[in-house]
Order: sequence, then C-alpha cells, then structure tokens
Amino acid sequence: MVFTSTPSEKAGLMEASAVQGRSLWDDARARLMRNKAAVASMILLAVLVFLAFIGPLIWIHDSTEIYRDRVQIPPTWDNWHIFGTDAQGRDLFARTLVGLRMSLLVGVVATAVSLVIGVLWGATAGFLGGRTDQIMMRIVDVLYSIPFIFFVIILMVVFGRNIILIFVAIGAVEWLTMARIVRGQTISLRAMEFVEAAQAAGVSQASIIRRHVVPNVLGPVVVYVTLTIPAVILAESFLSFLGLGVQEPLTSLGNLIANGARDMEIANWTLFFPAATMMITLFCFNFIGDGLRDAIDPKDR
Repeated sequence: MVFTSTPSEKAGLMEASAVQGRSLWDDARARLMRNKAAVASMILLAVLVFLAFIGPLIWIHDSTEIYRDRVQIPPTWDNWHIFGTDAQGRDLFARTLVGLRMSLLVGVVATAVSLVIGVLWGATAGFLGGRTDQIMMRIVDVLYSIPFIFFVIILMVVFGRNIILIFVAIGAVEWLTMARIVRGQTISLRAMEFVEAAQAAGVSQASIIRRHVVPNVLGPVVVYVTLTIPAVILAESFLSFLGLGVQEPLTSLGNLIANGARDMEIANWTLFFPAATMMITLFCFNFIGDGLRDAIDPKDR
C-alpha cells in the first residue's frame, strides 16, 4: 500500500523541519540583519577596510613621497590631493589610508591577544573556583592597579620601541576586563546539566573548559570584542599622540591627529580628515557592537 500526503501536509512538514533546523545563532543573525544601523555600519566598515588595505596600493601618491613645492596646500583636485598635503608636503589622503590600516591592525591584533588570554584565564578561574579562582583574580586586580601609560613606558624602556611591543602592551592590558566577563559567565555555566554530565562521564577539566565552557561564552565575548577594538584604537592613538606609539616612517591615525593638532591654526584640514576617519571607524564598531548585543540578548529569544 502506498501512502501519499496532501499538499497541506507537505507544507506542514516542511515548515516543521525549517523550525527544527533553525538554531539560536540563526535567530541572532536574522535579528542583526534587521538592525539597519548595524548593517549600514558593517557595509561602511567593509569599505573602510578595503580602502585601508587596497587604497595605498592603487592611489597615485605614495604616503612617503615628499612634494617640496606643495607644502600644506588645502584639499584640491589639482594633482589629486583631495585631502590636501601636510607640513612636509606629503599627500594627506595616502597618509590617512596608511594610518587607518595601522590603527585597524593594532586594534584587531591587540584584541586577538586579549581575547585568547582573557577567555582562557577567565574560563579556567571560573570553572575551577575555590583557591585557584581567588589567586587568579587577585592577579587580575593587581594588574588593574598598574597605570596603563606607566606599564607601556616600562616595556619600552626595557625592550625598546617597536610596533610589536605596542600590540603586546595594549593586549596585555585589555584582557583583564575580558577575563572578568568570561569568569562571570563560566560560574553560571558551571552548574548546568551538560557540564555535570560531562564530569560524570569522566571528561577531564581541560576538555570541559575547551569543548563546553568556551563555546557557550562566545556570545558575550563576540559583543565585547566589537567594543574592545575601538577602545584599543583609541588607546593606540593616545600613545601615538604622546609620541609613544607608532613611529615614522609608519603612521597611524593617532600620529596624524597629533601632527594635525600642532598645525591646526594654519592647516586645519590636517586635523579634520584623520579625526573624521577615526570618528567614523569608531562609530561603525560601536553600532555593530550594539547590534550584536541586541541580537544575542537571551531576553529577545
């Protein structure tokens, strides 16, 4: 005997399978795509990243080329100096693109360093608990008490000034907040049934942390990462503004803003364009972070 189903039954089965196959991450992605500000920020940020990494390769002016007859000329289409030139006669648009690339690199690499250290430290402390948790979090408290600038100056005196040191210095500070966030999430996960089942099955603590705890704290971590990158960019810009950050011939938005602030009275465009580029970049990351926070918020599920 052959059983057939009506079209309505087929539609019901397809709808049921679609509902069953939709994960929480799919729901979060759908909510994120409905956030117009977050989507617009992602598109604009993609354009900025493309310009930062591809623009200097195809732009007609090199960021280090000096035009001695074009010192501090305002923005003009003549010779394609659309952002003008700086006090040395270098094209400001090319310099801004290179500065944006360096700031993005510092933000992403330092955030990745803080992500790895903070997640492992916080997950381990929260899961093990007891005396181990107390010792690990007191170390975090001690590091929190050290002024950031003082810490960076010590590193530069001991190891010398280089771009890798900036990544390490900023990442070595930003992981502290990440560790606290992950620890709080891990403590709430420690009493969940799937963790107790893994412990009853004889799974090692390291495997539980790696396979069960860390994947389940990724939601808040992803949101915090999008908010950490602009904080790192601001920290690097502050260091560069003080002369402790990226050094010539490299440049960053912080360097450009520092130079523009010095020449602002006679060439205000040297401050306006790097500052506007940084402002737009930070706004994009913040809007994306807000969109991710709303999308992953468990109260909206």
